[in-house]
Amino acid sequence: MQKRISTFFALVFILLLTPTISFAQTTKVKGKVIDATTKEPLPFCNVSFIKSTIGTITDQNGFFSIDTKTPTDSIAIQYVGYNKKTFPVKKNGVNTFTAELDPLNYALQEVIVRPGENPAHAFLRNIIANKDKNNYAKLPSYSYSAYTKMQIDVNNIKSNLKDKKILKQFQFVFDYIDTNKLTGKTYIPILLSETISDYYYSSSPKKEKELIKATQTSGVNNQSVAQFTGRMYQNINVYDNFINFFDQGLISPLNNNGLFYYKYYLQDSAYINGKRCIRMTFVPKRKQEPTFTGEMWVHDSTYAVVKVVMQLNRNANINWVKDMASEQVFEPLNDSLWFPKKSSLFVDFKIIKGTVGFFGHNTSVVENVKLNVPFPDSTKKSSPNIILDPKALDKPTDFWSQNRPVELSDQEKGIFKMVQQVQEVPLFKTATNITNLLINYYYPIGYFEYGPYYQTISSNKIEGNRIKLTGRTSNKFSKTVMVGAFVAYGFKDEEFKYGSDLLYMFSKEPRITGYAQYKKDIEQMGLSPFSLAEDNILTSILRRNPNYKLNMIELTKVRFDYEWLPGISSGIEVAYRNIKPSDFVTFKKYDGTIDTHLPDATISLSTRIARGEKYVQGEFERVSMGSQNPIININATFGLKKVGGSKYSYTMLNANLVHKLSLNPFGYLRYAIEGGKLFGTVPYPLLKLHEGNETYALNRYAFNMMNYYEFASDTWGSITLEHHFNGLFLNHIPLMRKLKWREIAYGKALVGALSNANKTKEYAFPIGLMEVNKPYYEVGVGIENIFKIIRIDAIWRLSHLENPNIDKFGIRAGLQIIF
Repeated sequence: MQKRISTFFALVFILLLTPTISFAQTTKVKGKVIDATTKEPLPFCNVSFIKSTIGTITDQNGFFSIDTKTPTDSIAIQYVGYNKKTFPVKKNGVNTFTAELDPLNYALQEVIVRPGENPAHAFLRNIIANKDKNNYAKLPSYSYSAYTKMQIDVNNIKSNLKDKKILKQFQFVFDYIDTNKLTGKTYIPILLSETISDYYYSSSPKKEKELIKATQTSGVNNQSVAQFTGRMYQNINVYDNFINFFDQGLISPLNNNGLFYYKYYLQDSAYINGKRCIRMTFVPKRKQEPTFTGEMWVHDSTYAVVKVVMQLNRNANINWVKDMASEQVFEPLNDSLWFPKKSSLFVDFKIIKGTVGFFGHNTSVVENVKLNVPFPDSTKKSSPNIILDPKALDKPTDFWSQNRPVELSDQEKGIFKMVQQVQEVPLFKTATNITNLLINYYYPIGYFEYGPYYQTISSNKIEGNRIKLTGRTSNKFSKTVMVGAFVAYGFKDEEFKYGSDLLYMFSKEPRITGYAQYKKDIEQMGLSPFSLAEDNILTSILRRNPNYKLNMIELTKVRFDYEWLPGISSGIEVAYRNIKPSDFVTFKKYDGTIDTHLPDATISLSTRIARGEKYVQGEFERVSMGSQNPIININATFGLKKVGGSKYSYTMLNANLVHKLSLNPFGYLRYAIEGGKLFGTVPYPLLKLHEGNETYALNRYAFNMMNYYEFASDTWGSITLEHHFNGLFLNHIPLMRKLKWREIAYGKALVGALSNANKTKEYAFPIGLMEVNKPYYEVGVGIENIFKIIRIDAIWRLSHLENPNIDKFGIRAGLQIIF
């Protein structure tokens, strides 16, 4: 799967390696546009060279910058409600000036306001008072047909880039170079998608379905990617208090508490679709808050939004986004209801300063709006919110010509051909492989993929220095079966470790898989499944204690997973482990004898519930894009006595719930709850060994101040509360504001119990292992978004401080990519 994803970035990878140097002989114009009467800046004015397609718009402070190599002697500036003006410019030079536009004369309807009050405030109160009536999301139900077009470009392309040797094989790409009107940056399109769908919505109970009838994406023919190109993922509703954008709760200009975040101004009026409308502008009150600058036209009698144009606050604390602009146009369905007709979204992604970045464009056109319509039978029986027609990816060219409501430009038509040409270039294929290695940790070599590379070299107390060679078959070998294998050698214990596994894909829709594995390797028991693996080189570097609490484990298992509905799956697993002791993790009996191994045969049943979860899926693996609903895991493991020498019959039940809860404008809360119970009597290696962390790497799913093999239970419960403030406090401190750091506070608690029978069963506990006879607590505060990718936490352990070899305080760090 990830090879498909890395393909998108391969051309960008090549461009990042190439320095960008601009040519001379360019006519450049920069300046500011203001109101000739009030002298206030005018955002979103159209600025363009006369007799040219090159243009831009002013930013939220009225500033603009535009350049061209084509000789021209004047520019035109125009803005709704103002007289258009032209200004002379000097060719092949830099021109700087302030342009003043004269407002058109419109008579505003009388507005009754409080003494000394800004008239826009009274107008805003009327808009907010009528939000429920005008908000289309509050309608009982509706449906419509939608055409959605998405384009991704590589930007900041300089004129001489095509002359670089590394890009000689890509000369045809530069035929598609253009200049963006909003930013003035040059760009080359690298991806275009089109989708035609039917959308259904009801507000009570709230549910939505989208039936994708046709979709095409340049260079991609993947069903899981297709689900993200439809209307459902591009919906921005200005009537919402907060607009969800890359997990950030942006504050809408129509927020019920908008006067706390914005300044509003009434400007002029005009007739739109025969209806008299008032133009109101808005600007942020404070820097770095996730707010907008823009304007909206509002019907003067219903107070419904007719058009809104807004640009993200340039100082907003959002990573990787240099600019973002949105426009939405409404049309009347009847005398009182305005419904979105056309929506557009533009995002300028900035990766590394001074190199290429990305533009993302999205345009949606809505037709055939129907109110109070039932969901069709074809969608009622299907669980996913997005349903892909089986033939959606196979529509011919003439279908698109006949059904798209907006004709593609000549440049857009050529993108599909251009992407196919790019994928055939040998250098691009090499760049794809390197990108795949960096992103997915595997490097493809024909029918084989080597990786993950970070496991090649590591060390621990038992094995000393360790080398490991590992890999798996590639999609070129098979798209049904994936076979993996590894061999490792420790230079201290002088032992080979080895293993192999096989994944068989019975079906992708629904997802049905079979998995078999055999391995003999050193492992850390009681390790969180999301911890750094013991053979990860970073574990060796970041370990805070020498790790000798390891066991040699020989494992054989077979697993079958079935996804009943999207987001709801079950699995059954049969496993046999042969656990061997070490110098620390001994199997010393109370009578003084020592066991040389502990066999354990089990059968496990599991269920995972993640309603609304979306994936990007490849031939075998898939990456979760998250869910707005809680994710629940339920597991039951049964010990099989007398199978393969196993001596214990027991049942272990456990369940956990993880949820990310938006609490705008105060950030978001991520919480996790877990509980479990073991029925039966077993030796300590088969108890619940609580997840510790003996590295300096932060682990969200472990107790970061707890040691390995410190606590064991047969009955337990835990809770984690982690609040991300998204810069709520630091954004208001002048010296800290520019750093764009964000605050975190969290706490973890564990309660547990251990029966007397399990305290004394078979083996004596190793030194340091004990029950949770009183609650365990740890709390922390942290700063994330350091250099956009680093998080550092300070953590305090609040209980069991008398335990040996523990740290009461620690600093932990992690890497993360967040917006």
